Amino acid sequence: MTTATFSMQRVDPYNPPAEHLRLQQEDSISQVPWANTGTIWAITKHADVRAVLGDARFSSDRTLPGHPMNSGYVTGSDLKQLIAMDPPEHTQHRLRVMGEFTVKKIAALRPRIEEIVEETIDAMLASGHEADLVEALSLPVPSMVIADLLGVPYEDHGFFQENSATFVDIDTPMEGRVAAMGALKAYVGELVASRVTSPGDDILSRQLAAGADPVELTGLGFLLLIAGHETTANMISLCVATLLDRPELLKQLRDDPSLMPGAVEELLRYFTIAEVGHQRLATADIEIDGTLIRAGEAVYAFANVANRDPEVFPEPNTIDFTRGARNHVAFGFGPHQCLGQNLARLELEIVLEAVVRRLPTLRLAVPFDEIPFKEHGPNYGVYKLPVAW
Repeated sequence: MTTATFSMQRVDPYNPPAEHLRLQQEDSISQVPWANTGTIWAITKHADVRAVLGDARFSSDRTLPGHPMNSGYVTGSDLKQLIAMDPPEHTQHRLRVMGEFTVKKIAALRPRIEEIVEETIDAMLASGHEADLVEALSLPVPSMVIADLLGVPYEDHGFFQENSATFVDIDTPMEGRVAAMGALKAYVGELVASRVTSPGDDILSRQLAAGADPVELTGLGFLLLIAGHETTANMISLCVATLLDRPELLKQLRDDPSLMPGAVEELLRYFTIAEVGHQRLATADIEIDGTLIRAGEAVYAFANVANRDPEVFPEPNTIDFTRGARNHVAFGFGPHQCLGQNLARLELEIVLEAVVRRLPTLRLAVPFDEIPFKEHGPNYGVYKLPVAW
């Protein structure tokens, strides 16, 4: 067993925490310190991460005693959301909502997303010659998209951006994070209640018509609201920052726009921004690559370093837009693989294509090493991205 100081902090903006990479190189399955459980099994190889995430015996149910995500500050219904359910309950709930996120249904959103992106860039250009890209582009686009899908009035976007940022900011005191979560859930609850009597053409209304319980739907709406804009906003900022810092990559996309889908997949693999959601509790004795993990032990599948596994991705620390990296686990794997992955891919493709096409003089307004990165979880990104054109 490796005994090591365990850190979630990234000190290099282009790489996962050094400790995670070291674990993969020295002892790909090892126990490390974990606040709620004393220790947790760190799983770091690509094949092993997929094995854990694909096996329902590794429970996602955060209400279980000993689960690594049961921190004690929320309990019961607050923990019982789609991402915190096990089969067969999870299967039933996920099947009902999966139809909202099929490739065909998401592809039909392209014209509306393109319209949102073009209007947002128009507004940014009209504002002058400098901006914080996070505020001017990265946040507004996915916010408006998810607002459309859920039937959220866009005039409320400031409320849910502010509260979702507080909720996921681990530097915010726990009381503040819990308060932000409560405000968001109350807002979504009111939205769901309004759809009971006045349905519209949105996900919440269709889920109610399909038999979803309003309380359960509030949890789903909350999850989609957070995951539907905060993570995508982080990826937009990281992708643009990378292209501006590495002009040879930007030139590739300008010279050959057909590389864009592959570029999106490669950047998703490379950054793997989600730091939470892959913690599990073993409910049986299970062997992973020769290591016995016993029932009741906590497990963490590290997608960030699984996506740097040299056995799967040769020269994994190199960004290669022609790699064909669709086997990455940036969206997770198995029963809990991200529902909105097709939407995230489409938004990223449309935004980056528009940035490359419409902003030929875009540049960083500060040195790359002065960009304030979110150096430790739960989602990697930047706080601000000053740009000029």
